[in-house]
Amino acid sequence: MTMMNTPLTMRVLMERGPLYAADTEIVSKTRAGIHRYTYADMGRRAKQLANALAKLGVKQGDRVATLAWNSYRHLEIYYAVPCMGAVLHTLNLRLSAEHLAYIINHAEDSVICVDDELLPLLERIGDQLTGVKHFIVMSGVAGSGGQFTTKLGPAHNYEDLIGGESTEFSWPEIDENAPMGLCYTSGTTGNPKGAMYTHRSNYLHTVTQCMTDSMGVSGADTVMAVVPMFHANAWGLPYSGCTVGFKQVFPGPTMDGASICQLLQDEKVTFTAGVPTIWMGVKAELEANPGKYDLSNLRAMTCGGSAPPRALIDWFETTLNLEFVQAWGMTETSPLGSVARLKAKMKDWPRDKQLDVKQRCGVIAPGLEVRVADINGNEIAHDGAAMGKLLVRGPWITSEYYKADAPERFPDGWFDTGDIATMDAEGYLAIADRDKDVIKSGGEWISSVDLENAIMAVPGVAEAAVIGVNHIRWQERPLACVVLKPGAEVTHAQINEHLVTKAGIAKWWLPDEIAFVEAIPKTSVGKFDKKVIREQYKDKVLTTA
Repeated sequence: MTMMNTPLTMRVLMERGPLYAADTEIVSKTRAGIHRYTYADMGRRAKQLANALAKLGVKQGDRVATLAWNSYRHLEIYYAVPCMGAVLHTLNLRLSAEHLAYIINHAEDSVICVDDELLPLLERIGDQLTGVKHFIVMSGVAGSGGQFTTKLGPAHNYEDLIGGESTEFSWPEIDENAPMGLCYTSGTTGNPKGAMYTHRSNYLHTVTQCMTDSMGVSGADTVMAVVPMFHANAWGLPYSGCTVGFKQVFPGPTMDGASICQLLQDEKVTFTAGVPTIWMGVKAELEANPGKYDLSNLRAMTCGGSAPPRALIDWFETTLNLEFVQAWGMTETSPLGSVARLKAKMKDWPRDKQLDVKQRCGVIAPGLEVRVADINGNEIAHDGAAMGKLLVRGPWITSEYYKADAPERFPDGWFDTGDIATMDAEGYLAIADRDKDVIKSGGEWISSVDLENAIMAVPGVAEAAVIGVNHIRWQERPLACVVLKPGAEVTHAQINEHLVTKAGIAKWWLPDEIAFVEAIPKTSVGKFDKKVIREQYKDKVLTTA
């Protein structure tokens, strides 16, 4: 052996912020206003928290949960819990009460740190949480004497709990394969499933995320993760922030278009990340108030969670002169899987051809391997059209679900993502659909995602979700649920005409029926909830020719 075999633990990366970016700001928007402090402040308070948790009996391997918005206190828990050897379990505050109780008990959380305004979510299920020993309430008010009472019983005040603790803590030596983070899927079918991240997996994920051709964030950036810290660790950006020392901006509980635009402007944000529904809200705010916001510092935004409409990508890039980067990932992939950046030779391509690339979810991240296979397990043609199951493997891909048996998801050492994808000759993936969402019509597959994006490019259309419904001849045919913009009048015929003449959609793909609705149900992470929509139309049978 010629090289040191030092463990790849997150302590090595997390300490870089307080050590080498000590005076760089961390900014949080709260209900009470803007909170500012530095990485040095964060590092000291994280050690105070570690001391407090140790006194509460938290040991290596114990699960410490959070139910909180994006904020500086949440970041302190991100730092302290893994570095002291415990496991950070981020709870999705948009889950149903049933699923929330299930994952807290399934994870065997011993401590839950909760924002004060989110206490009612826990109080509703408090009698079901038999294994939780301590509740720590993150409130802006200190001086309660260390405890106050909720319907959950006695609870600790975060500020009082850590306030008297030492700002020194001796982080223990930890095996790089030890668990450090636990995230659950959003549970769109059945109970949510847990992915247990290790120090090694998160270390490699963080380093890869900072690569130029990946997320491309650096210490010179000001980064606002609009994606929630309870959703796949805010795509890993809080960890990357501590690693390279960029200024972090947390939007807190207010994530409407106006609030996001104001924060992007005031903090001179250069890089931001969120799901398509967030950027649709930002676009609507900017269009409604031209000239109100100065977003000239914003150089790039990443979009994930679901495919953004082509028109949205083009609007942001041409209107704000920024780079709009689509990425793909899942809870099970930590989540970074692929990033859609243009290759050098593509910089001079015609705009329409560039958008063809940007509309795909990108090339697989360095360190990961990918296969797109047909139902017989054979690799499909890389022609951008043939569809197959997407399988991945690599050092930050889960190899099993936490305390759950699902061998069908892990064939021959690969992870079956449940996505149906295409790959083009340049290696760019595109998610055509979820396996359960792809429309099987007459033995051929129709991508609901492609249809949705094409419909959302129709003038007057705000949102569109497409599902397959029963058909007496073709097994399934597309039905589109469409939300129109205020005051717009659009017909089924006009949408179909646009799909054929403007989007180049094959006529046999056209939706047989369009339901104009006021709103489309969404999941806990802002995606269209196809499960709910399918339930609404489960008895519908189409009889078109």
